[in-house]
Amino acid sequence: MACPDVVLTGDRPTGPLHLGHYVGSLVSRIELQEKYKQFIMIADVQALTDNFKDPQKVRDNVLQVALDYLAIGIDPNKSTIFIQSMIPEIAELTIFYLNLVSVNRLRRNPTVKTEIKQKGYGENVTAGFLVYPVSQAADITIIKGTLVPVGEDQLPMIEQTNEIVRTFNRTYGADILCPAKAIISKASRLPGTDGKSKMGKSLGNAIYLSDSGDEVSKKVMSMYTDPDHIRVEDPGKVEGNTVFTYLYIFDPNKEEVAQLKERYQRGGLGDVKLKKRLITILNDFLEPIRIKRAQLAKDPAHVMDILFKGTEKTRAVAQKTMQDVRKVMKIDYR
Repeated sequence: MACPDVVLTGDRPTGPLHLGHYVGSLVSRIELQEKYKQFIMIADVQALTDNFKDPQKVRDNVLQVALDYLAIGIDPNKSTIFIQSMIPEIAELTIFYLNLVSVNRLRRNPTVKTEIKQKGYGENVTAGFLVYPVSQAADITIIKGTLVPVGEDQLPMIEQTNEIVRTFNRTYGADILCPAKAIISKASRLPGTDGKSKMGKSLGNAIYLSDSGDEVSKKVMSMYTDPDHIRVEDPGKVEGNTVFTYLYIFDPNKEEVAQLKERYQRGGLGDVKLKKRLITILNDFLEPIRIKRAQLAKDPAHVMDILFKGTEKTRAVAQKTMQDVRKVMKIDYR
C-alpha cells in the first residue's frame, strides 16, 4: 500500500507551552507545515490518563495550548489542529487494537516502564495509563499518519504502533494501515532554569511563551550558572552553565557569544552581566509572540472555532479510516 506522507504531532494540554517545547518541537512544526500535510493534536484524552482527578485543568489548557500554537506561527490554513476527545473514532479504534497486544507487551514498553517509575505508580498503575501506547497508535493511524516527530525516548511508542499495524494488516488480510516513521528532533533538549535536564511546570523551572518581561527577568536572574564562579575575576565553566546554553540557542550573534565564552572561562566576566544580556535576548524573541497571543486571547471563541473546524476536518478523515477498518473486520453491517 502506497502511503502519502502525513505528519501527526501534538501536545498534552496540562499547562501553557514553554521554551523547551519551542526548541524541541514547535519550530519544526512551522517548517513541516510548509512541506507536508500536518495534523496537530491537542491530546486531552491522553492528558487525562494522569490528570483524571483534575479535568478542569485539562479543559482550561486546551485554549492555552491553542493560543501558543497560533502565536508562534502555526497556520491553521496549513496545519489541521484538532481536539483528541472530539474524535470518537480514535476511542473505537483503540478498543479494536487492544485485542492485538498483550498486557505483558505493554508493561515491557520502555517508555511506559520509565514513566510508571517516575510517577511512582508501582502496581497501582491505571489501565488507562498502561494502554496509552495503544491509544497513540490509534491517534497516528486514524489519520493514516506516516511521519511522527518524537524525541528518542519516544521511539518505543512508534515501534509499538508499527507492531500493531503489522498485526492488524496480517490478521485481517488487508493492507489498509500505514506504518509510521519517526522524525527525530535534531535540537538539543533545553534544560530548565535550575540546570536540570527537564523543563516543566511541576518543576517550577520553565520559561513560558506567555511569560511577561518581568517574569522572564526574574527567572533568568535565578538561573543556574557555575556555582564555583563566585567573583567576577574567577575563571568560570560554560559546560552545564544554563545561561550559556540559552545564549547558544537564542542569541543571534554567535560570534559575540563565542567571545563571551572565552572571557568567562579566563575570568573577568560576571554572571549578572551575562544574565542581563540573556534577558534582553529572550524578551526580544518573546515580545512578538506575546503581542500576537494577547490579541488572540481577546477572542477565545474565534480560537475555539479554529479548533472545531480543524476537528471537523480530522473527523471526516477518521470516519473514512473506520469505514475501511470495519469492512476488513467484517463488522460493516450497514
